[in-house]
Amino acid sequence: MNRNFAIIGGDLRMVKLAKLFACEGSNVYTYGLEEAEELKNIENITFCNQLNEAIENVEIVIGPTPFCSNGKDINAVYSKQNITCEQLIEESSNKTIIAGSIATKIYELVNDKDKIIDIMKREELAILNTIATAEGTIEIAISNTDKVIHGSEILILGFGRVAKILASKMKALEANITCSARKEKDFAWIKAYGYKSTNINELGRNLSNYDIIINTVPYQILKQNNLQYVKNDCLLIDLASSPGGIDRDFAKIKGLKLIWALALPGKVAPVTTAKIMKNTIYNILKEEKDKC
Repeated sequence: MNRNFAIIGGDLRMVKLAKLFACEGSNVYTYGLEEAEELKNIENITFCNQLNEAIENVEIVIGPTPFCSNGKDINAVYSKQNITCEQLIEESSNKTIIAGSIATKIYELVNDKDKIIDIMKREELAILNTIATAEGTIEIAISNTDKVIHGSEILILGFGRVAKILASKMKALEANITCSARKEKDFAWIKAYGYKSTNINELGRNLSNYDIIINTVPYQILKQNNLQYVKNDCLLIDLASSPGGIDRDFAKIKGLKLIWALALPGKVAPVTTAKIMKNTIYNILKEEKDKC
C-alpha cells in the first residue's frame, strides 16, 4: 500500500513509523523530526523545512501521541521547533489528521470533526498497546524495589484494559494481586480471575498492606487523606495521564517513591508499537475508502 504521508513531530514511535512506511514504498514527508538521525539518508523520507511543505502533497497527516501535553504545542521530542496544535490543524485543512490522545478542546479547532481521528480510541491499538504498558510497568517495578515480585503484595487501582493485562502478567510472576474497582461487574471479573478485591472508595488504612501500588485511573484516587497510610517503602507507579491519579506533592512530602510512567509503549517497545500503529492506520484508511 504505497501512499504519501506527512509525519509531524512525535517521539521514537513516530521515527519507527516513518521508517516502516518508507520501507514499504510510501513517501514520507516529515516536519518536527529534524533531530531523528536514524531517518536521515533513507529513501522515500523527505525532511521539510516548513510545515506547509510537509503537508501540501499528502492526504494523510500523522501527528504525535499524545497530540499535545502542554495545552498549546504538539509533542515533538526530536525538534527544537514549537509547532502549535492550532498551526498544524490550520495548515492541514481538508486533510485527514491521525494522532493520539487528542484533547476535547482540539476538536473545537476543526471544521470537519470527521477529519481528525484519535488513533488511541481504536480498539485494536488500545488492546495491543496494553501489553507494552504492562511489560514496561513490570520493568519499573523490578528496577525500583529491593524485593522480588514473587510474593509481593500488589494493589492495582482500576480494572480496565491495562489493569487486566498487568494483573495477569504480575500474577504469572507469583505476585499476590489485589484489584480495586467500583462497579459490581468489575468485582465479578476480579473474582473470576482469582484476584483479591477492594472497593476503590474505601481505600484507607488497608493501603498499608501493599509493597507496590499501581494506578491506572485517570483522575486522582490517592490523596492526602488515604495516601498517609501507605508504608514508607511502598513503590507507587502512576500510569494515568495528566493530572495523574496520585497526589504527587503529598507523596513527596511523605518521602514516598512515586514514578509517573507516561507513554510507556513508546519508551519500552517503540518498534512493536509503531507496527501496531501502522496496521491501525491502514485499517482506518480502508474503512474510510469503504465509506466512499
